[in-house]
Amino acid sequence: MKYERKVIDPEQIRRQEQICAEIFDVVTADGKRPLAMVDTYGCQQNEADSEKIRGYLAEMGYGFTQDEFQADVIVVNTCAVREHAEMRVLGNVGALNHSKKARPSQIVAVCGCMVQQEHMAEKIKKSYPVVDLVFGPHELWRFPELLQRVMRKGKRVFATEKNLGAVVEGIPQQREGKVKAWLSIMYGCNNFCTYCVVPYVRGRERSREPEQVVAEARELVAQGYKEITLLGQNVNSYGKDLDSEVDFADLIRMVNAIPGDFLIRFMTSHPKDATEKLFQTMAECEKCAHQLHLPVQAGNDRILKAMNRSYTREKYLQQVALARRYMPDLVLTTDIIVGFPGETEEEFADTLSLCEEVRYDAMFTFIYSKRVGTPAASMPDPYTRADKQKHFDALTELSNRISGEKHREYEGKTLRVLIDGETGREEYNLSSRTNGGRLVHLKGDPAWIGRFADVTITASNTWALYGEIGGNAE
Repeated sequence: MKYERKVIDPEQIRRQEQICAEIFDVVTADGKRPLAMVDTYGCQQNEADSEKIRGYLAEMGYGFTQDEFQADVIVVNTCAVREHAEMRVLGNVGALNHSKKARPSQIVAVCGCMVQQEHMAEKIKKSYPVVDLVFGPHELWRFPELLQRVMRKGKRVFATEKNLGAVVEGIPQQREGKVKAWLSIMYGCNNFCTYCVVPYVRGRERSREPEQVVAEARELVAQGYKEITLLGQNVNSYGKDLDSEVDFADLIRMVNAIPGDFLIRFMTSHPKDATEKLFQTMAECEKCAHQLHLPVQAGNDRILKAMNRSYTREKYLQQVALARRYMPDLVLTTDIIVGFPGETEEEFADTLSLCEEVRYDAMFTFIYSKRVGTPAASMPDPYTRADKQKHFDALTELSNRISGEKHREYEGKTLRVLIDGETGREEYNLSSRTNGGRLVHLKGDPAWIGRFADVTITASNTWALYGEIGGNAE
């Protein structure tokens, strides 16, 4: 199906805001403030989507709670990347029978990637009567309209029609926290990796205009945010669908030019589109973190081809070497799938050897999860779950060893960190991140949250660093 870039008319967003005002009048008529709960699963893009859902709900007059028994509206924003995430969502949605029994007027909505799959939407329709509203990612912009329909008619609403997606501007957002912000620069994916359901549920790649992205980034800096993460399923393809000449590296330079003391991060990069221009830009832009999440998924060429990853092991290693040439202090992380259909012992050994060669700072490892409708789901796979678990355990052991070794190299060094929150522990009560995104636990005044500080690393383990703040935080 050919995709023609589509932008939602601003007038339609204004209509959604009018509906928010109409709902506000209804739900606050008794003088009490109703409460909503937004429960989010999955990736950072889902987190960004939930900020829009909360933005709409706030305009409707809702406050927020994490107690389902207090909520008048519950929105569950779902993930479809792995079966485990879907089963967890369904279990939690089923458990909402208890809160709905206690509050019969409670409205339960389920949205996001999981329900954009036809078989999952049908499963909810047949087996989860507790759910009143279901809508996919492409319908998020008209959430007020869909919610109002449920309120007025008292009937279930399903909005999960197949859709290649559109660009939407002007949806209100309510962000969590005041230190770090997600900033979506594009939506969807054109890569069709054979194991991945994302292109089917998120639609085709569509970029926001660079002026819109920069304006939002400027607003975030003015509001005091110290870390801005540019989001996309494949940020490296940013701008390919625009008439503009601006590519992703150019966009980083435009955000970097905004006055202020803040960090730029981004995710996720697809190796097939990671260019020397990007690495050079990261090195030259003083606000851009020297952190790169570059998912390799496998270290064997036959498996990479079967995955439709569009690069070889050799090309990937060349990219890593080039990135490190521009940024010797680069922190590099990756995703790896263990047990792709038909992966042999020898092919998995190639993944282990690649990881030994690259020495990632951290690896996010997963056992292959069959996704309905993807090409990999029908590939022959003679290997058992036990075989795959053995490989997964070997990869996890390697990842932990390398991470521990790399973390020990930080001990005794002084690093600039962004103090971003509290840990809830007495000994090290503050959490922070280095330029490269490494977690550092600290002890200090919670008033320092949102500030940069120079920290001396005193200890480490596989998962984190521990440090002491030298002087005052900035």
